[in-house]
Amino acid sequence: MAKASTTAPKTVADLGEFGLIERIRTRLPVGLDSRIVVPIGDDVAAFKPTPGKVQLATCDIQVEGRHFDLSYISAQELGRRSAAINLSDIAAMGGHPTFALVSLALPETTPLDWVDQLYVGINEELGRFEAAVVGGNVSGSDRETIIDITMLGEVEEGQVLTRGHARPGDAVLVTGTLGASLIGRLALEQGLDRDDDAIGRVVHRHATPTPRVHEGQAIAETRLATAMIDVSDGLAGDLGHLCEQSGVGVELVAAQIPIDDATLKIAALLGEDPLEAALHGGEDYELLITCPQAQSAALARTVGERTGTAVTEIGRVVAEPDMTLLLTDGSRRSLEPRGWDHFSRPGKP
Repeated sequence: MAKASTTAPKTVADLGEFGLIERIRTRLPVGLDSRIVVPIGDDVAAFKPTPGKVQLATCDIQVEGRHFDLSYISAQELGRRSAAINLSDIAAMGGHPTFALVSLALPETTPLDWVDQLYVGINEELGRFEAAVVGGNVSGSDRETIIDITMLGEVEEGQVLTRGHARPGDAVLVTGTLGASLIGRLALEQGLDRDDDAIGRVVHRHATPTPRVHEGQAIAETRLATAMIDVSDGLAGDLGHLCEQSGVGVELVAAQIPIDDATLKIAALLGEDPLEAALHGGEDYELLITCPQAQSAALARTVGERTGTAVTEIGRVVAEPDMTLLLTDGSRRSLEPRGWDHFSRPGKP
């Protein structure tokens, strides 16, 4: 009779599908939300919606080789990042995140410790906003690691913000600063030293972006914004989406687009144009907002006081369906609404 192996499982293949699901389940926080009726472990999760709230739902997939490279991002960072990009969509509606469903496709050689750390990151990021994982799925993958998260949220009736109601004469504003994520990714690809302060700052902005959830809630509660979108595909690309949905155009002022010192420094080191990184780099996950010009300062002041995040006016909405950029020398150029496209960039993201 063969002797049973006493070796502890080390990879997802060693543990198997149902063993992996059980391992994940035991590593999730419990008892965080009284609205959860059926938690992870059954065929479906069940929860009670909050009366008087509009329910929100979004999903975003992260594919190895397209969105991340495991040679320069840790499992914990990837978990935080995967949660953050979904939280950012809820933020763009002014919402409160509630529950997440996480689906994984993993090569059979994936270490169990790596999966554990992935969920450490997911739990950390969701926990910052009192959201929790309530279900998901796991599957094998021949080669790439894939993380697909469906994020649920809610917002007060009458406070839902969309891309479609910007009006001519509105101011265009943005939270935080732009361009850091692209410069951080390029720094990683070039193997720059993450221990350097400026390099570490831009790398952090790429690997573990901060979703502007509290900022989005503050903006929605002012009831001053006419439209909002998160900057995931690049300022120009996402502004193009907003203009298309609203049937308007925009004029941006290059000198007013906020770019932090670390991004300027590392962009110069890499020979990159920081303005182009801000316009087209993507994955900054800031919020792009329009509001009546007369209310612009009040909105920025309210968000700053409530969250500590700066909001900068960068342009105005115009009636003509064109996007233009006013340069520092006084000239204008057409602004192409291009940004990240999942189907046009082979190889690394």
